[in-house]
Amino acid sequence: MLELVFPKDTNYHGTAFGGWVLSLMDKAASVAAVRHASGNVVTARMDGVDFHVPIRVGDAVALDARVVRVGRTSMTIQVDVYREHIASGEQELATTGFFVFVALDEQGRPRAVPALIPVEDADLPGVDTRP
Repeated sequence: MLELVFPKDTNYHGTAFGGWVLSLMDKAASVAAVRHASGNVVTARMDGVDFHVPIRVGDAVALDARVVRVGRTSMTIQVDVYREHIASGEQELATTGFFVFVALDEQGRPRAVPALIPVEDADLPGVDTRP
């Protein structure tokens, strides 16, 4: 996902509201979870969100979300948020976080999700993707 930061998205310092960034992260994570689960999901938890550098008015925000862990009915999604200078395309990691989603059946009850297909360690440094 790519979003632009407008004044309405910021505080009086001219930096992005944390809640606005969390909302974008939750949206990006939900897309990854729905795609993996092939159906309805709900956010169960936000974990370990770290704000590294401020995001300012005029920056673009690029979000990268990927499934890093799968349980029986739940998925952990890592979301990395990059502050991007629009003209140059230069990016800097601004925020990271983990979101847990639960897959739901038609009655709104938890349902099983597919296993995570392992990827090369080089693709996800420091993340164990084995089931």
